[in-house]
Order: sequence, then structure tokens, then C-alpha cells
Amino acid sequence: MRVFKSILNKKTACLLLYGEISDEGGEGKIASRDIVNELMHLDGYENLNIRINSIGGDVYPGIAIFNAIRQCKSNVTIYIDGIAASIAGVIALCGKRVEMSRYARMMLHNVSGGCYGNKQDLRDMISTIESLEDTIAEIVGERCGKDKEEVKNTYFDGTDHWLKAEEALQLGLIDAIYDVEPIPEESSTDDIYRIFTNRLELEQQKPQNPDKMKLEDFKKIPRFANCADEAAVMAMLGETVQKAEKADDLEKENDELREKLERQEEERIENAVADAVTDGRIGADQKDIYKNILKANFKDGMTALKALKPKRLLKDKLESTAAGEGESPWQKRQREIEANRKK
Repeated sequence: MRVFKSILNKKTACLLLYGEISDEGGEGKIASRDIVNELMHLDGYENLNIRINSIGGDVYPGIAIFNAIRQCKSNVTIYIDGIAASIAGVIALCGKRVEMSRYARMMLHNVSGGCYGNKQDLRDMISTIESLEDTIAEIVGERCGKDKEEVKNTYFDGTDHWLKAEEALQLGLIDAIYDVEPIPEESSTDDIYRIFTNRLELEQQKPQNPDKMKLEDFKKIPRFANCADEAAVMAMLGETVQKAEKADDLEKENDELREKLERQEEERIENAVADAVTDGRIGADQKDIYKNILKANFKDGMTALKALKPKRLLKDKLESTAAGEGESPWQKRQREIEANRKK
């Protein structure tokens, strides 16, 4: 049988004990090893809700489950949804808090067992049963404040003792009663067990809208793994959309900044090449070559440009020589050439 568990929120998890308790599991049965394994994984949650609808089963696997629950560091609350009978009724008592549906039933009785063998084998079996009853009587007595012998005299008399929620509360076996959807008053214990089991199965088999993503589909996404219901998913989606919008705005700002830096880089390269052409370090026909060099590696490109010697024209030399002396020799010669041309 599948072990049903769910994560209600970041602090609270839920585990269902719905079915007969056994060592190996099987159809309609709960394997103790599966439950103990799940308890190990869920122990990190602050709160753990365990819901029971079980007619009981094998004693030793039940005690293993009981001990595993007792060892949980979580705040364990046990809810008796339908039936908590025999060893399941004992397991139900180990919660730090125990609540019982108004329509549920708890049942306590003698340990049952049998063997095949000689009279010594039979005596050994009786001894084993009596030892188990002592252990169970201690568990029940600790819960309701009675001594072991009183519990054994009351509940281990060969009769099945079925307790309603009100009776269990008065005896101190549970802490509170809760209401669920009503069930018929005349329902037998078998009816109660079947009704709650059917509710679980129907819940699992509810038809889903094929065009609508299921909650379980969302929970496969790490960001939505701890969402307990659709409301939590919608809240997380809203938060995700807001973050996505902020990311879009930030990306837009980054694009604008990137474009600005690219323009500044282009201007820097353009100015560096223009200066090199002006002072004669490179020719005008070399501009594109040095632009590409600067784009590939601006630092190395500038080092190469600065290493080139400026090529100054004779005109510039003559003009600088005569700076501050009025008309330069170059200007004088140009004026004489122009005058001769007009004659």
C-alpha cells in the first residue's frame, strides 16, 4: 500500500496511517519499515501531523512504529480519523497531542497470537503474550494515569473495548475531539473504517482538469516544493511575477548602460585615431586598421600608437619657427607664388 504523506507548509508535514499494520506490507496494509523511513525524512519539520484509520495488525511492527514516533523531534499531533483499533489504538496514544473525530472509535483488547508445537512451545507463546500485554498496559497507563494492573484488569479481559470519542476523552486517552463531515449514527465500526478509507481513495481519484496544472505538478518545481495548497501556489506565482518584472527592468537598465559604455568606447577610439592622423603618426588610409586594433585591445593598441613618431610637415616646421615674428617664411613664400601667378 502506498504511504500517503504531504507537506502542508515549511513547518508542518502530514503522514497517514490508513490500513492494516504489518511487517512486509501488501494490498491494503501498511509496512512498518515504510512508515519508519518516512518518519526519518519528516523529522526535520517543526510539526508533524499523523492521521490514523487502522484496524490494527501485527504487534511488533506496531511497536516499531510507536517507538519511531516517540523518537521524533517534531511536535507530533495524532488525529484518529476513523478507527484506531488494537495495536493502532496503542500507536495513537504516543502523540504529544491526540485528537479524535467525534465519529471515530478506539479499541483496546488482549494481545492475540498462536503457535504450533508441544506444550512447552505453547507455554512460551503464553509467556510472550503476557509480556507484550505488560508492555502495552504500561503505554496505556502512562497516557491515562493508571497503573499497569488496573489497565490489564480493565482492557485485557478477553473482550474488545470500543470507545467513543467522549469516553476516550473522559478516560484521558485523548486530549480533544474534533468534528468532520457527519457520518450516519447507526454506522458500525466496519462502516466507520470503510467510510474514512473511501474518503481518502476518493480524494486521490478526484478528476482533474487536464488543462489545469495540478498542485503536485507545481510541487515538482523546487521553488514550489513546500506549497501546501493552490492558494500558496498562487501566492508564490505572484511573488515570482514581481521578481520577473524587476528582473526585466534591471535588464533594461543594463542594456541602456551597456549601450552608453559602447558609445563612449567608440568615441574614445575615434578620438585616439583622429589624434594619430593629425600629428602624422598614421596616415588617413590607416584609420580603420588602428580602430580594429583598439577595439580588440585598447591598452595594447594605444601602446602601439604612442610608440609611433609624429611626422610633421615642412609647413608646420616653418610656421612654428616663425611663431611670434609676424608673417612666417612659409606664408611669405606662398604669397610671392600667388602674386607671380596673377601677373
